[in-house]
Amino acid sequence: MKFLSALFTKARLDSPMLRLCLLLSACLLLSACGRPSITFALGATDAELRETTVIEEEGSGDAKIAQIDIRGTIIDAARPGFFGEGTNPVDDLVARLEKAAKDPKVRAVLLRINSPGGTVGASESMYAEVTRFRETTRKPVVVSMGEVAASGGYYLAMAADEVIAQPSTITGSIGVIIPTINVSAGMSRLGIVARSIKSGANKDLANPLEPAREEQYQVLQHLVDQFYSEFRSLVVERRRNKGLDVSRADELMDGRIFTGAEAATLGLVDSTGGIHEAFARAKSLAGLAAGKAKLIKYHTEGDQPRTAYALSLIHISEPTRLRRISYAVFC
Repeated sequence: MKFLSALFTKARLDSPMLRLCLLLSACLLLSACGRPSITFALGATDAELRETTVIEEEGSGDAKIAQIDIRGTIIDAARPGFFGEGTNPVDDLVARLEKAAKDPKVRAVLLRINSPGGTVGASESMYAEVTRFRETTRKPVVVSMGEVAASGGYYLAMAADEVIAQPSTITGSIGVIIPTINVSAGMSRLGIVARSIKSGANKDLANPLEPAREEQYQVLQHLVDQFYSEFRSLVVERRRNKGLDVSRADELMDGRIFTGAEAATLGLVDSTGGIHEAFARAKSLAGLAAGKAKLIKYHTEGDQPRTAYALSLIHISEPTRLRRISYAVFC
């Protein structure tokens, strides 16, 4: 412990040494609870994708269904984490789709979504990539919704041939939001005055340091309205012939959330079920006469999944520094 104490005194807040101290401390604490097994990938990792079978049916032969997981916030950037910078969700999806497209034994894709949403641009990019894959390869895509597949996660699901939600899935939240905050009133009480030097009246839209101006919020509202109109039109287009009551579109797409069971009743998803039900539908849509196939998952070296529900290991990129990341628009 004296060794760790000495390391901590020398470690900077954003240094690799501090992270090493944290890892050593965690190992010492966990050792008192038994024989822990912890795997960390420090620095660059082998990015080559491998595949592991997570469900293998008797007599399945060579036919494969590729499961691709979408987890967490959908952004077109590396997701930050406590131990360092992670991977880019858009890049991860595209790499796996390309691998599935090149493998003639992969007959369909099962897209497992467990995401509360994300940025408009990233959600749109992922939707476009899944749509392109489905149209160019003619391989069906079935979405399996996990705990949550809302907002941008639901937007992405619209790219699939069929959407299956667990009865308890939280989904919906169809809409767009630009969160803002204004602290100018509080600053003025302290005698602090902020002033921006700008090239145009709207260059500092929703500046939190200066008094709010309604005309600027109208500009942002116009932007949100455009994004929402696209989102709404997409849902109507994709679900119109699948049970959605279009006359209730304004009510169902006002940002409210639904359980998977409710969404199935309202026509927002096709049916309820889990990974096994989605696997069965993917095989059926792929035209596998015997209904037999392997469910496989793609992964990197040292990240081999045991089951279809497996989570990824912790990867740390070097160098890592504390930083502030913000996104203006979320859907």
